[in-house]
Amino acid sequence: MNKLLATLIATLVTGAAFAQTVTAPAVPATPATPAVTATPAVVKAEAKADKSVAAAVKSEAKVDAKADAKVEKAEAAGAEKKTKALTKSATTKAKAQAKAAKADAEDKTKADAKADTTSAKAEVKADKAVIKADTKINTVRVKAAGDKATAAAETAGVKAEAKADVKAAGSK
Repeated sequence: MNKLLATLIATLVTGAAFAQTVTAPAVPATPATPAVTATPAVVKAEAKADKSVAAAVKSEAKVDAKADAKVEKAEAAGAEKKTKALTKSATTKAKAQAKAAKADAEDKTKADAKADTTSAKAEVKADKAVIKADTKINTVRVKAAGDKATAAAETAGVKAEAKADVKAAGSK
């Protein structure tokens, strides 16, 4: 048992030491885009590309912020609706139980049954309200995610178009 434990500890220490070693990249980093000579047309195209990419990034950030705000607003409204429904359900149940407790001994069984029915109906109503609120929140989240994805795709398109314009200006 001691040998097994010693082997496991040695393996752990060796593995940790191996994981901390730094390896140098085998291939030196190459630029992602080929070098384009800096002619006036290229400089102008790069400036235009930078401007359009900056506008696209700003627009994407604005869409993201709006989407996040919508989600937060929906979550707050949903939480409020859920709390309201659960509070109303608890109040209804408490009133029904109090009414059943006040009932005469001969009507006790009937009053308890009625209280149980009222409690069940209140619980179902609260559950429906919670489900409806959750559904609305999830719908807003999905729409917000779609808006964000669309904005990101548009930004990527603008970046690709700008890169192509700079490349085309370099070949003139």
